[in-house]
Amino acid sequence: MSEYLAPGVFVEEVSFRAKSIEGVSTTTTGFVGPTRYGPLNIDPEIVTSLVEFERTYGGRDKLVFDSSVEIDNYMWHGVRAFFEEGGKRIYISRVFTPLDPTDTRPGCARGGLPGSPSSMMVFARFPGRAGDARVSFVFNVGQSLLSDVGGVTLANSLQARDVVWIRPRASAPSPAIEDGYYLALWDAASESWAFVSSGEDITSAEALLTDLSAADYELRVITATVVVQPLNGGDTFVAPDLPLDPKHQRAGSPDSLFAYFAENPASQSRARTLPIVIRADDVAAIGTGTELLNAFFDADPNASTSPPLGLRAALQINDSTAAERSLAILLSDGNDGSRPTADAYGGDVDSADRKTGLRQFEDLEDISIVAAPGSTYGYSDSYALQAPSIVRSLIRHAERMKYCIAVLDSGDNMAISEVRAMRAQLDSKYAALYYPWVRVLDPLTQREVHMPPSGFVAGIYARNDVNRAVYKAPANEVVNLALGFERFLNKAQQEVLNPEGINCFRYFEGRGMRLWGARTISSDPEWKYVNLRRYFAYLERSIDKGTQWAVFEPNGEQLWANVRRTIEDFLLNEWQNGALLGDKPEKSFFVKCDRSTMSQNDLDNGRLICLIGVAPLRPAEFVIFRIGQWTADRKV
Repeated sequence: MSEYLAPGVFVEEVSFRAKSIEGVSTTTTGFVGPTRYGPLNIDPEIVTSLVEFERTYGGRDKLVFDSSVEIDNYMWHGVRAFFEEGGKRIYISRVFTPLDPTDTRPGCARGGLPGSPSSMMVFARFPGRAGDARVSFVFNVGQSLLSDVGGVTLANSLQARDVVWIRPRASAPSPAIEDGYYLALWDAASESWAFVSSGEDITSAEALLTDLSAADYELRVITATVVVQPLNGGDTFVAPDLPLDPKHQRAGSPDSLFAYFAENPASQSRARTLPIVIRADDVAAIGTGTELLNAFFDADPNASTSPPLGLRAALQINDSTAAERSLAILLSDGNDGSRPTADAYGGDVDSADRKTGLRQFEDLEDISIVAAPGSTYGYSDSYALQAPSIVRSLIRHAERMKYCIAVLDSGDNMAISEVRAMRAQLDSKYAALYYPWVRVLDPLTQREVHMPPSGFVAGIYARNDVNRAVYKAPANEVVNLALGFERFLNKAQQEVLNPEGINCFRYFEGRGMRLWGARTISSDPEWKYVNLRRYFAYLERSIDKGTQWAVFEPNGEQLWANVRRTIEDFLLNEWQNGALLGDKPEKSFFVKCDRSTMSQNDLDNGRLICLIGVAPLRPAEFVIFRIGQWTADRKV
C-alpha cells in the first residue's frame, strides 16, 4: 500500500483485468549427434538455416570413424530435411568419442613453427577432419609514429608492449640506434618510452624515445594478421592486426595474438566461432613479442636476402606483398574419432559445469522436439549395443523435460518383424517411432540415399504447427524431399504396424509421398496420439509460464479468482480457435480454484491448487462412411 504523508494529488496505476497467458512455441527442435566440426561443451546457439549450421558445424561431407569407416553425415542431412520440410529453429548438440582418450586435444588438427620442439603450437579449436587448415601469419608494418612538436619527440598512438621496428633514415648522420625490432615499454619513473630488443627489463633498454627524432628515425608498429583457410572447404577466417606480445593489453583487457586465440576466449561468441587455438608450449622460448617475431624469422624457410625474400627482409620493403610478409603453418591429422557411444549421446557435466550431449538441452526450456538423426544406423548389426541405449536416452530426456517429445528413428534396412521387435521394447507417452527410412537425392554424390525419418518428421511437426495448429495431428502431410522410401508399405502391412504405434510413411498414387501415422509408443490409450501429447505439453507449459506471477502472492480468495480468470480466458481462446471439443465453453473445459480444491493443510503449507479439465480433439484416424440402398418413397 502506498504511503500518503503529505497533502497532494496522487496518481496510481491499477489493473482491472486478469493477466493473460501467451501460448508458447512448439516448433523449436534439438538434434544431438556427430558433425564434421563445431563445439562440444559450449551452450548451443540457435540455428535458423542450413547455412548457419554449416558455418558452425561443418558441411555435408561424410564422416570417417576409427580413421577408416565412412558413414553418411546424417546430422547434416537431418538439419537439411528439417528446414526443407518447414522447420524454423533448431539447436545442435555435437557429440564426439575420441580415438585416444589420453590426448589433451583429441581429434584436433595441429601444427607448429618448424623446430624440435616447436616454440609455438597451433591447434584446430574443435576436433574433426574439417579442422585441417592452412594458417597464415601475415606481418603488417604500420606508418611511422614519430613526430616533432616544439622540439619534443612524440610517438603518436604507441601502446605499451607494442613490437616496433626502429630504422634510421638514409639521411640520418651516423645513427646511434641500430636498425632492429624492439619491445616498447612505458617507463613510469621518467614518464617516457623505452625500447628493449631482448627481454622486458627497462634498465637494459637500447633506446629511449628522447634518443629518436622524426627527421632521423622511423618507428613503426609490427602486428600480425591471421588467415585460416580450411583445406576441406569452408569460409576463410581473418583476424586482422593482432599485437604480438603475449602481455599486450588494450583498455585493460588482453588483446594479443595469444589472448585472441586462447583456449578460453573473452566471450562465448568467440569460443564458438574462432577456428584455432594458439598456444606457446615453451613460455621461456616466447617471453615477449620480439622473441615471438624472432621465432618466426628463424622458422622462415626462405630466410635469405635474395629472392625469394626471407620474412625478415620482406618486412623491410614497403611495397612487399602479403605473401612475402607471411609464414604458413599447416594443421593436419584431425580426425572424426570413433562412432559416438550411447554415453556420449547421453552427455555429461564436467567440473566447470560444462555440459555435453543431451545434458546441454536441459537448460533450454524452449525445445519441444528432440531427435538424434542417424543414431539407429546399424541398429540390427554393427551398432546393436549402442543404438537401443541412445533411443532410451532420448525417451528419458523427453520424460525428464516434460514439455518435450522424442522423435525416434527405426533402424536402417529393417524388416517389419524387426521394427515390431524394436517397438515391443519401448513404452512412453513422450515418444513416437517412425518407419521406414526416406530416400532422397544426396547433393554430395548425386546419388539416391536413404536417410533417417526424424529430420523430416521434426520439420513436418513445425510446418503443421505453423500452417494449422499443434492440436492438429502431424500426419497426412507431404514429405517434400522424398523420392521414395526404403520400403514401400501397403495397407495390409500398415494394419499390422499402426495398432502397435509405429508411424509409417506411405506412397499414394496421385497424392505423393506422405507421413501416414500420428501415434505415440504409449500403452496408455489416453496418450495414444502425438498431437494430444504435444497439445497438452503446449497447454501445460503455457500455463506454467503465464502464471509465474502468482508465486508468493497472498493465498486467498482474490488470488484464486484472478488465477481462475487468467486460465479461463486462455482456454476460452483455445476453444474459439477450435482446439477443444464441445459446442459451448462449459462443455469444453472447466477451471476450479477455491476451497473445494484446497484443504486448510494445503493453505498452511503455502499450496495453491487449481484443477483444470479440458476436452481435447482427437484425430479422425478412421473415416467411415456407411452407405446402403434406400427406397425413394420411404420416409427417413
